[in-house]
Amino acid sequence: MSSILDGINQRTQLVGKNRLELLLFRLQDGGLYGINVFKVREVIHCPPLTTVHSAHAVVKGVSNVRDKTLSVIDLGMSIKAPEIENHEQSYVIITEFNRSVQGFMVKGVERIVNLKWEDIHLPPEGTDADSYINAVTKVDDELVQLIDVEHVITEVVGETEMVSSSVKESVDVDSNKLRHILVVDDSKVARTQISKALEQIGVKCTAMNDGKSALAQLKDWVKDGSNITEHIVMVISDIEMPEMDGYTLTSEIRRDPRLKDLYVLLHSSLSGNFNENMVKQVGADKFIPKFSSDELMIEVLSIIQNGVTTTSRAA
Repeated sequence: MSSILDGINQRTQLVGKNRLELLLFRLQDGGLYGINVFKVREVIHCPPLTTVHSAHAVVKGVSNVRDKTLSVIDLGMSIKAPEIENHEQSYVIITEFNRSVQGFMVKGVERIVNLKWEDIHLPPEGTDADSYINAVTKVDDELVQLIDVEHVITEVVGETEMVSSSVKESVDVDSNKLRHILVVDDSKVARTQISKALEQIGVKCTAMNDGKSALAQLKDWVKDGSNITEHIVMVISDIEMPEMDGYTLTSEIRRDPRLKDLYVLLHSSLSGNFNENMVKQVGADKFIPKFSSDELMIEVLSIIQNGVTTTSRAA
């Protein structure tokens, strides 16, 4: 089954073209779900599991895979769907994101599909605010739901640490300086984490859940001829987002003369060297993997306190 991901390095050519590939799988409820291939290391038949009685209820056990201990989470249980009934006939999607590796147990794995981010949509209005689904699409006329796996992991391991006292004590910002940031992320958990961290260092933010809406907001701020830096100091953007991904958002910002000097920090659960390369290609200023509140806030404070812009860096 791991062969389903053969050639993943060639898939990096999709990055920056507002496209993605989803690995489709099914849970015990029979529904079709998807996860970005770039989050996936491998797909295997479920290995023998050792129960850890002190673990969260959705952690079905641990196993030794490639000489490393791996926690295996029943993904269906994590989103309040039925528990996988037959572990021996299930599969485990081994993922890497948010600086950690974990396995998600699923009933079956189907195939990989190539889609446009513009065909990935936010859940319908009225969806439960605590929903584990952060996007939907259709493949062959069947609904595909994208699970907010960051939400799942946060519930399993607990809230990510907040800003340390040493970072908060280092805040030295002129009260007259603008302290407003645009945060763009389709994960409610991620938006909350970033907003809380910014609040602890005295920075306000406008939070949005997709790149298309964020670009519209940026253009609205400058439609009266004002400078974008009169409204916000910088943009912190996720990469994976419905409608428009973070790479495309960055490219659009650089194409617009009114926005081109805005500092853009890409902040993603995805890891890998391709992110570092794409930062340069699309014109972003920096990439920081999720989620270290201290690392992110140190960068934010540096930009606010030093007044760094694309123009000043290029000078």
